[in-house]
Amino acid sequence: MTAELGAFALALALALSALSTAFCGLGRWRNSPVLAGAGEGAMIAAAAAVALAFGALIVAFVTSDFSVANVAGNSHTDKPMLYKVAGAWGSHEGSLVLWCLVMTSFGAALARAPAGGSGLPFGLKASALGTQALLSTLFLAFAVFTSSPFERLDPAPFQGASLNPLLQDPALALHPPLLYGGYVGFSVCFSLAVAALIEGRIDTAWGRWVRPWALASWALLTVGITLGSFWAYYELGWGGWWFWDPVENASFMPWLAGAALLHSAVVTERRGALGGWTVFLALLAFTFSMLGAFLVRSGVLTSVHAFAVDPERGLMLLAILGVTAGAAFALFAWRVPRLKGGGLFAPVSREGALVLNNLFLTAAAATVLLGTLYPLMLEAATGQTISVGPPYFALTFTPLMVLAFLILPAGPLLAWKRGDLKGVGQRLAVAGGLALVAALAGWMAFEPKKALAAAGLGVGAWLILGALAETAERVRLFRAPLGEVGRRARGLPLAAWGMTLAHAGLGVFVMGAVAETAFKIEAVAVLPVGGTVASGPFTVTLNAVEVIEGPNYLAEQGRLTIAPTQGGTARDITAERRFFPAGGQTTTEVGLDFRGLDDVYVVMGERRRAPDGAQAWSVRVHWNPWARLIFLGPMIMTLGGLLSLMDRRLRVGVGMRRARAG
Repeated sequence: MTAELGAFALALALALSALSTAFCGLGRWRNSPVLAGAGEGAMIAAAAAVALAFGALIVAFVTSDFSVANVAGNSHTDKPMLYKVAGAWGSHEGSLVLWCLVMTSFGAALARAPAGGSGLPFGLKASALGTQALLSTLFLAFAVFTSSPFERLDPAPFQGASLNPLLQDPALALHPPLLYGGYVGFSVCFSLAVAALIEGRIDTAWGRWVRPWALASWALLTVGITLGSFWAYYELGWGGWWFWDPVENASFMPWLAGAALLHSAVVTERRGALGGWTVFLALLAFTFSMLGAFLVRSGVLTSVHAFAVDPERGLMLLAILGVTAGAAFALFAWRVPRLKGGGLFAPVSREGALVLNNLFLTAAAATVLLGTLYPLMLEAATGQTISVGPPYFALTFTPLMVLAFLILPAGPLLAWKRGDLKGVGQRLAVAGGLALVAALAGWMAFEPKKALAAAGLGVGAWLILGALAETAERVRLFRAPLGEVGRRARGLPLAAWGMTLAHAGLGVFVMGAVAETAFKIEAVAVLPVGGTVASGPFTVTLNAVEVIEGPNYLAEQGRLTIAPTQGGTARDITAERRFFPAGGQTTTEVGLDFRGLDDVYVVMGERRRAPDGAQAWSVRVHWNPWARLIFLGPMIMTLGGLLSLMDRRLRVGVGMRRARAG
């Protein structure tokens, strides 16, 4: 009965979501808080119903109910419990229910947001919730009528097919919920943007209302992308962390649009300017999220990240994308020219810097979009197959982001409306000098031939030092007594500290990405037991290989010793080559030795024969300098986003302003 309960709950959620759409629309049309309140209640009930359906799906996986087709195709009795639970969202059908759960939960949170007084105006809230409910209705209808995870098998198989072994990993267990939190979180920004267009209201208060949703979504998406990147780094065994895979790009595009939205919303909130542009970015961020859902589920992509499903369901997703995005952008084109413009500002101002930042971010997102879709369009039109890889993005995306990074530290130091560029240059002179020193040091310490990579290290240092310089300016460091500096530091709003951490975290990431990409060293050797191979400043010795048995796999486990060539502490690690009998698949389990900021990365390959005929194994070793920074930087950025989200002004500032105005 668990599957039937889940199917009923999912259908009930669809009905409740449709009712919420109708009640909110009627409530707004008749200006009736009672009808709108009924819509809010229906949205909350819809979220509860989807939660019940999702819980029923998890129970089916935990109990290995192979009479449910989704469980039989993605689980196995020998699978560890964590991956049984994660299997609930490891397929197209299950992940779609997770998508609907996040969407309706955000809708319920919007429904519970205060209206009137210090909260959202009645009309804006009713229109936004009606839009959110309509989005939920479309995706729930897709789940109920084409992608139900509760279909029964008769007769039920004795054993399941198991989840893809590559997805049986702790990072991948957490990756989809966090990623969807970011993806679908932008749906609230989308709904608020549509509501603003309907109501004809895009002002400073609207900018304040949309910013927390954008901030939460962007932070969740940052963590989700980072976990996925880390999983690819240590699980796939190819030695890298980002390959510009189309599915990776599908998550990166809404992140870029969300970053632009955050900066644009600040201008709208503080100055009432760029309202139309902020609305456009809010629409764009969720449109990119829906595009990502289509790419992953349509079957047009072949990727370890993708859900390979039939094209008919892909066409239905494309229809949802076309209807929702098309209607929203048509409304935007119709309404924006009629809206009042915001405050004026000089080109050299904080607003001007944020506009320039937005232009670079959106142009970068456009290059990613082109690189992702062009091969698909070319193949559809001509049948010709091409791949667009790292060289394209290095030539198009990277220069745009470097320009954005160079102007980033100056923006917060410029005044609103009209800034003093010379004064900002003087305040950033020390940061610029130290960044130049960092670039020169990198050039001398690594390879003089890689001057561009050394310049990249300087750009990363510039972002970090520029963020610190802005905070030092705020607290008057070195220009006021320490007591006053301490008082100013304690008085800084959390949003200011959050911005500093986010910008500094970006610099940390840039330094790690540049160093790991440009200066890493790879060595491949066929080693017998006792054999040694060198990679960079380390040597790796294969001490032993033994067969071990895991919960649902067999593995050849290599025991290796990693020692610095210039003297230092030697460490033992293991690396494995695993075979999963249930699916007949073989995977690698990377051996990682964390050496400060560096990684020594070891992959065990197939059995071979050494030149003397002895049994040996293919061993690949990477020395990845500063690889830790690649994953530490986004975590610092996320912490900055969370600090900003905790800022009291984001929660009560609108009400305080309106109270004063009254």
